[in-house]
Amino acid sequence: MTTLLRLLLGAGPLLSQLFLSPVHGSDNATLPLVMWHGMGDSCCNPLSMGSIKKMIEEAVPGIDVLSLMIGKTVIQDTENGFFMDVNEQVSMVCSQLAQDPKLKDGYNAMGFSQGGQFLNIVFHSLPDSCVMILFSTFTGVYGLPRCPGESSHICDWIRKELNSGAYTDIVQKHLVQAQYWHDPLNDDLYKKHSLFLADINQDSCRTALLIQLTPR
Repeated sequence: MTTLLRLLLGAGPLLSQLFLSPVHGSDNATLPLVMWHGMGDSCCNPLSMGSIKKMIEEAVPGIDVLSLMIGKTVIQDTENGFFMDVNEQVSMVCSQLAQDPKLKDGYNAMGFSQGGQFLNIVFHSLPDSCVMILFSTFTGVYGLPRCPGESSHICDWIRKELNSGAYTDIVQKHLVQAQYWHDPLNDDLYKKHSLFLADINQDSCRTALLIQLTPR
């Protein structure tokens, strides 16, 4: 996360331009920014998302920054990044954004890692936004990186589960990272059993059926 912060700090002028012009609301005010953190992080970690939020607020005076919390507490937010069904997370965020009066005139969105993957789906559901995706996983992952800090032991356990059976029903339904796991050596298994990535990338038969049945 330190490397990411350095990159963002170096991009300060670019961020300022992105969020100040030309994306304004109907009253010519700067649009709010919605952020979704990555795996093992939380909305408000002072060493990561908290620092990024503060940096953007300093770079763009007057901007409203919403760092999404998936759950009622920071601990729940971190745990849900590992164990809450991705489709439920996306549905929760869509509902939250649709009901937020500060976002009624549109907003910008910034997603980090898996948060960028999920925000991309939110964007297609609620298209009144401009999305910046940082270091995301659109084609899936085949391997799990080390998590920093207190989440490292969770990552170690999840890595073992993914390596032993990412496409089993129980792993797919209960591990977030399994839902965007893409094993290039078992493409048929991926297309048949992936509960998230294969659908949103239109790789599965379920997606083809959904497109066929969706009214134009």
